[in-house]
Amino acid sequence: MQLSLPNLPSSERRPAAQAAGRLRAGSPRYRERAIKAALGLCAAVSVAVTAAIVLSLLGPALSFFGEVGAAEFLFGTEWSPTIKPQSFGVLPIVAGTLNVTLWGLAFAIPIGLGSALWLSEYASPRARRAIKPVLEVLAGVPTVAFGFFAFSFLTPLLQDLWPSFLGSGPNIFNALAAGIAIGLLIVPIIASISEDALRAVPHGLREGAYALGATRMRVTLRVVLPAALSGIVAAIVLGVSRAVGETMVVLMAAGSTPNLTLNPLESIQTMTAYIGVTATGDIGTGTLEYRTIFAVGLLLFAFTFALNFASIRLVRRFREAYE
Repeated sequence: MQLSLPNLPSSERRPAAQAAGRLRAGSPRYRERAIKAALGLCAAVSVAVTAAIVLSLLGPALSFFGEVGAAEFLFGTEWSPTIKPQSFGVLPIVAGTLNVTLWGLAFAIPIGLGSALWLSEYASPRARRAIKPVLEVLAGVPTVAFGFFAFSFLTPLLQDLWPSFLGSGPNIFNALAAGIAIGLLIVPIIASISEDALRAVPHGLREGAYALGATRMRVTLRVVLPAALSGIVAAIVLGVSRAVGETMVVLMAAGSTPNLTLNPLESIQTMTAYIGVTATGDIGTGTLEYRTIFAVGLLLFAFTFALNFASIRLVRRFREAYE
């Protein structure tokens, strides 16, 4: 595309010609192309790593399903792959995973979302600058410390405070203490991401609601919270994924007993705990018991994949776009 210059005096024609030269396509931008290629390489590496994880699980898992039926594995109610007579029903450890995850979410969602609402709508800038970093530091505490805290503090506390009219209290290893510890672990994730989503809501919405006479509580619950719902859903789903994949806390606080129950007072075993215990045991490589690790890992991967897929659909459904 050629740019025509108007009839200008000679003193003004030279700067105009230089500006027109700058608008024409110059030499190839090698630096920009290199940055673009590097970013594409990063995306390709993430996809390749995910594919490699699936392939590493798929081979031994298919070999396992060649000896154990998929129906027996998915719907069986007894899980004892290392004890004779062997049983390969995965439902008990799936129930254990759901048990601690649900109790962790029941503890983390109210506290995390309440913290986010307070930081976004009620806290002063000085309080926000002081409290939010402290809250995020909690996410950096090692999980083994949370497991030890649940076993040595939360379990005795629950046993001491448990009302006698409700029957016997929690066992030494129980899902409730593990769920509370996991809830503490994911509170910073839910609080931080939800607070960012709440603060991203345009101030014009708040000002319009205040102009109509709404109180701060009504603005927070009726205007800001629905507008940030997609970000809050994403924060909760990320917390769920973190809770499902937790290993050390449930190993130390919930025990290793596969029980098909949602009773939080009993000892349970999760999918990640089984993988952690079995992979570091004395089971021979290539045996049927060893291949159960890959079958459980593949099921856990499918579970988290379905969870992330559902979260993407929810975020797209409730996303609000503002100009």
